[in-house]
Order: sequence, then structure tokens, then C-alpha cells
Amino acid sequence: MNGAEAALSVALGIALAASVGLRVFAPLLVTGIAVKLGYLDVSPGFAWLATVPAITMLAVATVAEVLAYSIPAVDNLLDAVAAPAALVAGVALSAAVMVDLPPPLKWPIAVIAGGGAAGIAQGITSLLRAKSTVLTGGIANPVLATFELIGALFVPVLALLAPLIAVALMVLFCIVVLRLIARRRKSTPV
Repeated sequence: MNGAEAALSVALGIALAASVGLRVFAPLLVTGIAVKLGYLDVSPGFAWLATVPAITMLAVATVAEVLAYSIPAVDNLLDAVAAPAALVAGVALSAAVMVDLPPPLKWPIAVIAGGGAAGIAQGITSLLRAKSTVLTGGIANPVLATFELIGALFVPVLALLAPLIAVALMVLFCIVVLRLIARRRKSTPV
């Protein structure tokens, strides 16, 4: 693997990990399907992602997660469970796609960059949902959940096609949301 291929696999891993911060199971499902269709290779320890039982369970988990995030109050409770799950899934998914990196390099990158990307995305969406709950009484939360789902499906597909663009998109998303939250905080009297 040359330097450019290694950089692309790291970018792919970071983008997939960041999308796990939006929804835990949807990016895993997209990845499993991509592996099953032969579009993507994963490290041998992660070949299970492409099995029919894994894809079936990820599909069921994705539907359950989507439905749960559509219910105000349940969505905020789910964030408490989703945060650690997103970190673990982000690390695992990013490591899975860094196929040709040696383990002493792959795992620190997966933990720091993959786990970090998943954690930041999950934290921002949780903060955004909490703000939405306070400002709208939870009425806007299903709308946010829909946008998060779209992102959780779109970003992995984009990452498979153009990993660097997917990373840039996730960075832009984080910057925009943090600025909106900061602007709202400044305009709200304490």
C-alpha cells in the first residue's frame, strides 16, 4: 500500500466513524452491504459484517434505532446509550477499513481518529437534540432525527465513493452546528 492509498483508507475510516456518531447501526449496515457486494474490502477479523445474519441484524437494529429516535424523550435517553456504542463502533469500523495498515499503526489511528470522530459527531448531535428539546419541547426532535438518519446513510455512501469529501463534509457539519449553538447561546439571556 502506498501513501495515497493509506491516506484514503484512513479518510474512509474517519468518515465512516463520524457517520456512526449520527446513527450507530445505519453506517455499519451500509458498510456490511458494500462488503457483501464486493465493493469494499475489510480486515479479515471484520468479514462477519458481510454475512447475511449480520446484515439482517444490522437492518433490524437500524429500523429500531430510527423508530426510537423518532419519539421525543426516548431520543434523549437513547443518546446516553448511543454515546459509548458510537465510540466502540467508530473505532471498530475505522479499523475494519484500514485493511493494509499494520496493526501497530491501524489501532492507534482507529482509536484516536475513528473514536474521536464518532464521539464528536455523537456529542454534537446529542447537544443539538438537547437544545431542540428545551427550545421546542421535543416537537422538532423527529425532524432532527430524520436529518441525522439521512446523514448516517449519505455519509457512508459518500465515504465509499469519495472519502476525503466525506471527511470534509463531516468537519463542515460540526463547525456549522457548533456555530449555530454558540450563536443561540449568545442571543439567549442567562
